Amino acid sequence: MASIRRPHSPAKQHLLRHHHPFVTSSPPSSPLRHSSSSSSSPRTHHHGGYPHPFLFFTRRPLPRFAAFFLLGSFLGLLHFLSHLPHQTPHLRPSSPNPTAVLLPHHQLPIVRLHDDDESSDADRNKLLVVVTPTRARAAQAYYLSRMGHTLRLVDPPLLWLVVEAGKPTPEAAAALRGTTVLHRYVGCCDKLNASDSDDGALRFRPHQMNAALELIENHRLDGIVYFADEEGVYSLDLFKRLRQVRRFGTWPVPVISENRKDGVVLEGPVCKQNQVVGWHTSEHVSKLRRFHVAMSGFAFNSTMLWDPKLRSHLAWNSIRHPDTVKEGFQVTTFIEQLVEDESQMEGIPADCSQIMNWHVPFGSENLAYPKGWRVATNLDVIIPLK
Repeated sequence: MASIRRPHSPAKQHLLRHHHPFVTSSPPSSPLRHSSSSSSSPRTHHHGGYPHPFLFFTRRPLPRFAAFFLLGSFLGLLHFLSHLPHQTPHLRPSSPNPTAVLLPHHQLPIVRLHDDDESSDADRNKLLVVVTPTRARAAQAYYLSRMGHTLRLVDPPLLWLVVEAGKPTPEAAAALRGTTVLHRYVGCCDKLNASDSDDGALRFRPHQMNAALELIENHRLDGIVYFADEEGVYSLDLFKRLRQVRRFGTWPVPVISENRKDGVVLEGPVCKQNQVVGWHTSEHVSKLRRFHVAMSGFAFNSTMLWDPKLRSHLAWNSIRHPDTVKEGFQVTTFIEQLVEDESQMEGIPADCSQIMNWHVPFGSENLAYPKGWRVATNLDVIIPLK
């Protein structure tokens, strides 16, 4: 049944036409015509009675809030991206104690010198490569822990190359991880496991240090190489001085000797400022050597291993520790491959008047120690409680 509606007055129709947003401009029709054509009226044509879906969108608060929120987020993201730097700045190490990791061969750090006008900044960023030969014995955990806790106080970057005489052991690896020092633990010279004497350790030690030199040369580690025995005692000032070495640096080292009354043998260079003018030694046999330097009394730039300009006199040969030279002459033979004379050496510190490290001989090597450094059974009570 058709509905009968009362038509509006002409004045009211004029007001509705100019002020109502959804009123149509079509002339009024009769009630019967309006009822018959209601299906085609613009007010009831799809979208719930609205002429355009956007009008429905603007009349709902939740979609309107979501639209402006997304628009504001997009504009804020554009502003943030426009203020990003075009080049990534160089990141300097900030933590004094880097996390200890076992690096694979293809992930060894390659640190280059920075193109900086201030030499002090270049010295602070110089990589230190500390090479330590070791072997499984009773005091290995003590030596590695003491050495590692000394190196953790050194400013980075520092890489500790620990070369085991034989296959790497899980006990030594656990001790190295406990020091929280960036290190690389490798094995060498499996035949050394059959010999626990001091002579066997000294005989295979050149092979261990050569394994470290091959690793440094193959990966082009640009830094200062220093051979630090695990039995030695080192000051933090030594590692600060090492970063000042340009090519080859040396200094005096006292060696504890059980064959002398005073118990100490001082060996090393005599310097006038930073120039080496002579040598001091207390052993008559050592006077036959060319350079009177202890193994822990020198450091050199690693680029000398592969740069022919820094070693023109031996540019055709690989620099390695000789394994066929008589004991006592291995250090001087190795140094002769790096420098020609004292004019190419740097005495550190000035006048070589400061003792920065001590060389301590091997301790007891034949002590029995539990496997894995753990006691499997309870110990016997020697002194019972009363």
